[in-house]
Amino acid sequence: MANLPASVLEFLATGPLAHVVTIDPQGDPQMSAAWVGVVDGEVVIGTMDDQAKLRNLRANPRIAMSFAAPGRTEYGLDKYLVLRGRARVTEGGAAALLQQLAYTYIGPGVHFPPMPNPPPGYVIRMSVEKIAGVGDWA
Repeated sequence: MANLPASVLEFLATGPLAHVVTIDPQGDPQMSAAWVGVVDGEVVIGTMDDQAKLRNLRANPRIAMSFAAPGRTEYGLDKYLVLRGRARVTEGGAAALLQQLAYTYIGPGVHFPPMPNPPPGYVIRMSVEKIAGVGDWA
């Protein structure tokens, strides 16, 4: 999917926490929570350390993310968004990305990561192939 719909972009800009699922070497799901942004049509995550999700994605690029969304449908169901696709891991750029995301997730004027000279880290870049869930994006 080349372009994310405006409804998805607008929702992600509000700073919902992503529940990120990757596949470990045994084929089991591995889940973590992450801040996300959108850069050049890709959903991006910054991480300072070489975590399990990064190792999993290097071996198997399949990734899914879910987000709780505000509101309920006329049937009383909570709204949510699910993104599925493939990701690649790039080295460097995590500190700058995390600083930018911190303004949304923590607030204006924050300094993040809270350390002098943070390491370059890694950026996960997800190309979304499927959008699902309950909400304006369905």
